[in-house]
Amino acid sequence: MSIQHVTAESSWRYLAAIVTLCICAASLRAQSTEPQQTQPQQSVSARSETAQTLQERVTLLESEVTELKSLVKQMQASSQVAAADGRTPVVAESLQSQSVQSQSLPSQTSPEQTLTTAEDRKQLDFLHGTTINLGLDSYYEYNFNHPVGRVNLLRAYDVLSNNFSLNQASVIFDHPPDAAAGRRWGGRLDLQFGQATDTSQGNPANEPRPDIYRNIFQAYGTYIVPVGKGVDVDFGKWGSSLGIEGNYTKDQMNYSRAYWFSFLPFYHMGFRASYPVSDRFTVNYWVVNGTNQAEATNGFKDELFGFTAKPQKSVIWTMNYYLGQDHPDRTPASNCGPIPVQPGLCFVAIRPAPDGRTHIFDSYVTWQTTAKLTLQIEGDYEIERLWKNAAPGESSTPSVVAGGAAYARYQFTPKLALAARGEYMSDSGLFSGINQDLKETTVTFDYNLGDGFLTRYEWRRDFSNQPSFLTDVQGLLTKQQNTATIGLIWWWGRKQGAW
Repeated sequence: MSIQHVTAESSWRYLAAIVTLCICAASLRAQSTEPQQTQPQQSVSARSETAQTLQERVTLLESEVTELKSLVKQMQASSQVAAADGRTPVVAESLQSQSVQSQSLPSQTSPEQTLTTAEDRKQLDFLHGTTINLGLDSYYEYNFNHPVGRVNLLRAYDVLSNNFSLNQASVIFDHPPDAAAGRRWGGRLDLQFGQATDTSQGNPANEPRPDIYRNIFQAYGTYIVPVGKGVDVDFGKWGSSLGIEGNYTKDQMNYSRAYWFSFLPFYHMGFRASYPVSDRFTVNYWVVNGTNQAEATNGFKDELFGFTAKPQKSVIWTMNYYLGQDHPDRTPASNCGPIPVQPGLCFVAIRPAPDGRTHIFDSYVTWQTTAKLTLQIEGDYEIERLWKNAAPGESSTPSVVAGGAAYARYQFTPKLALAARGEYMSDSGLFSGINQDLKETTVTFDYNLGDGFLTRYEWRRDFSNQPSFLTDVQGLLTKQQNTATIGLIWWWGRKQGAW
């Protein structure tokens, strides 16, 4: 209850008391002047005593009423003075009591002021919005070809059959910028361990020192340049956004990854920027070392030009064009002379070095048709040359990989969902090493046991026009493979949405 309310209530009580006293006084006066016929049997002396007593009571009541009126006037005067001083109106006695208490008692502070110092508050403000998130991705898969070595060919993450496998264990530290709060910088660090790490990170064919960066899936700093609506700039290593599928299984429609996820770049190291031209259109630009290169294998810097459009609230369309040159201009050597160098930094130059370009055209669309049904489609075309221009002994014949994938997912209930994927890839040898047409179909059933615990049950069929998959006979390949998978995915942390 507020002080104003208490004061107003007290005033009404005093006024009610005054009115009551006045009524009582009037009643007593009336009784004192009643005709003597009403009590014919009373004696004259008794009536005289009664009248005198009543008169004394009336006099006492009138005195109390006068005193109450004086108190009301004092209260009104105190309220006017307090209002003029900008204080909440209170009873004068309350003000005096509070003044005495404030002088006699030691100063007190709120629990927050007592427990939190200025330095603590600084640290808490710095950590505002920071999240630490953990993920665990495991599976058991059975390949009905009974392949030699229990190896699933042409798979990115689910590479083993008839084996309890740890696909990926992840730790994410995320401190995003918040321009609205005056903090324009941020950063992110993703540490990754498991089978997926060996597949996607630190390939010796691309990295001269792969072990240095293998467990660092992402590590980049962010700054929002105060130009227009804000230019979002990142520098460091990040997961590639070429292709619709990503690294973290919980954010994908299926447990296994598509051929295109395996073929397109996994990560880049360099600089990227994005600018929101409007709420529905954002442009993107990258300058990077190369595809899957934390350390560049040549002096050429790859570039990406792209955009993300939202023609409708339910539709997101991404278009990317990537220009690169990924042929190395050096090769590792074992002896660099008398001057010592760090391990892995001894090279011999390749002269002349191949200078053929890589062109990747990548486009994908997500359409949230209803609250429960999501559709996705992806199309890709990559062309690569060993030499930019033809010359004796230097071929500029292009190698081409083209195709796409289609996805659908229906969320029956918050716990149950069903997803399907169909895919086609025309490979001239850049992906699989032979000229073939690869196809696959996948059906995935999701059962969510709780917030942060997802189980996936998947059936997948891979097939080709060329023998490309292992069998139980050493050296004998077949044109198809069928697998059944159970995936168990856990994650916890305060980061919301896709990782």
